[in-house]
Order: sequence, then structure tokens, then C-alpha cells
Amino acid sequence: MIEAIHVYKEFNGKTVLNDISFVFEQGKTNLIIGQSGSGKTVLMKCLVGLFPVDSGQVVFNGRVFSEISYGEKKKIRQEIGMLFQGGALFDSLSVEENVMFPLSMFTKQTLEENRERANFCLKRVNLENVNKLYPSEISGGMKKRVAIARAISLNPKYLFCDEPNSGLDPTTSIVIDNLISEITQEYQITTIVNTHDMNSVIEIGDKIAFIYKGQLWWQGDKHDILHTDNKEINDFVYATELTRRLKGK
Repeated sequence: MIEAIHVYKEFNGKTVLNDISFVFEQGKTNLIIGQSGSGKTVLMKCLVGLFPVDSGQVVFNGRVFSEISYGEKKKIRQEIGMLFQGGALFDSLSVEENVMFPLSMFTKQTLEENRERANFCLKRVNLENVNKLYPSEISGGMKKRVAIARAISLNPKYLFCDEPNSGLDPTTSIVIDNLISEITQEYQITTIVNTHDMNSVIEIGDKIAFIYKGQLWWQGDKHDILHTDNKEINDFVYATELTRRLKGK
């Protein structure tokens, strides 16, 4: 579980996050949604520790990040898995080597143990017989699955996903969504997804934080979001002509 408690953040005198309080629950896919410039990306970066909060607290299972020692912060960072928007795979490394990279950096396991763990993670994301291929030789959807395998290689307690469906077709996006949800529940990870993809919201939104002009404007789940009277979130959900037509049916 991760808690944001009265979090404030400003840049150059402009408030970007204004008193954000939200509980990101373990074993659930917690989504942060909002328009571009709303502050959702800044919130994720504050949660993961890339930006220090100006006031308030970010708490990892009872550990206040701003108050613990450097060594304890390092331990928390090793408990975090990251799925970057573009996948961020190393072009010069094979699929297997990409997944092994965090293991070689942060564990004292042997090469064979790292390879065994990498193979396990690749199988978990339904990828086999691609170990020796390079990122340039696989599809966009496969790259995202390799990135997920790498993100879970260290058995993270916390998984951060930044726009995981960016650049993917709708069918592949559903595969990635379902995979993230399955892994979250299977390993009881606290998963936080930054997204503007409404398909993801409806498919896997166990808990949703809607950020509007730097404030937590609405919270609920994938069922609540379709029945709320909140104007701003309805404008966000039904922003396209297609969704407006479907709502009218």
C-alpha cells in the first residue's frame, strides 16, 4: 500500500499538486487519470521518489519516504518495478539480457540464476522462444511484455506503469491491461497506472484518482465512473463523439 497524505508540489511558484490525499491499495490496479497538464504525471513522480514533495507525505507500507534514511530509501527503490511509456528497452541487449539487467545490478545471484529468473518472467508474460532476439526484432506489444517481465524480475512490492498502452492498437492494449491486472492480483502488488486510455479505465480500474487542475477532483472505481454526476469527469470520459453516442444509447 502507498498513501499520499496532503501532498503539495509547486514549480517556479506555481502549484501543480494541491493537497492530494489518496490510498493506493495492495493487490489492486490503482489508476491516475486526468487531462494533459492536470498534474497526474507529477503525482506519479512524487510517489516514486523522483520529485520530493514540498509538503505532505508519501508513505510506503508505514514508511514515510521523506523521513527515512538513505539506506531505507534505497531499499524501497529496490522494491519498485517500473514500466516506462516507451518500454525503455536497451537496443543493444537481447530480450533475455534486458530482463536480466535489474538482477545483475541489484542481486548477487549467479548468471545461471539470473537467466532462470528471466526465463520465468518471460514465460509469465506469455513470451517464449524470443530470449535471443533483440528489441528491433519484435513487435510493439511484445516489447511491452518484455518491459513488464523486466519490471517484475525483482519481485517488486510496487509497480508503476506510465501510459502502458501508448502506441499500441486496441486489441494489444487489452492484452497488456489484462496482464498487468493478473500480475497485480497474483503477486499482490501495489500497482499504480498513469493513463488517459479509457479502455484501461473500464477494464482494470479497481481504484481511480481523477486529477483536475492539480486537485483530487474525484475518486471511485471502473463502475462508479460511468454513473457519476461530476461534470469534469464526464467531460473527460465522454470527450469523443463515439463515447457521447454510446452514452446516449
